[in-house]
Amino acid sequence: MDWGKVIYVFFSLMSLTSIAGFLYENSAVALFIAAGLNLISTFLKIGVRNLLSAELLASSLVADLHLIPAFIYLEVVGNTEWAIALAIGALIANIFSMGLVYIESSKTHEEY
Repeated sequence: MDWGKVIYVFFSLMSLTSIAGFLYENSAVALFIAAGLNLISTFLKIGVRNLLSAELLASSLVADLHLIPAFIYLEVVGNTEWAIALAIGALIANIFSMGLVYIESSKTHEEY
């Protein structure tokens, strides 16, 4: 078992579910946790040499660039609607990322 892959998939899923939690309960704490988990996931994907590593990193960066402004809109500007809209964008990017992980896993298993 590849423990490095387990860890970055874990953080990707935690970010995905944390974003869903924020969309359910519009809390700044939930959004901060989702952004933090997504940043950890992004840092773990740097330097990964997999089949779709560039796409995985790009989708994670897209989610980061949605979650950080969403937190700013929620806390500084006070605009919950924009924060939710940006969080939905990050959710879509993370769903795309998890789809890539699934495709990569199936391709890796075909090679064995």
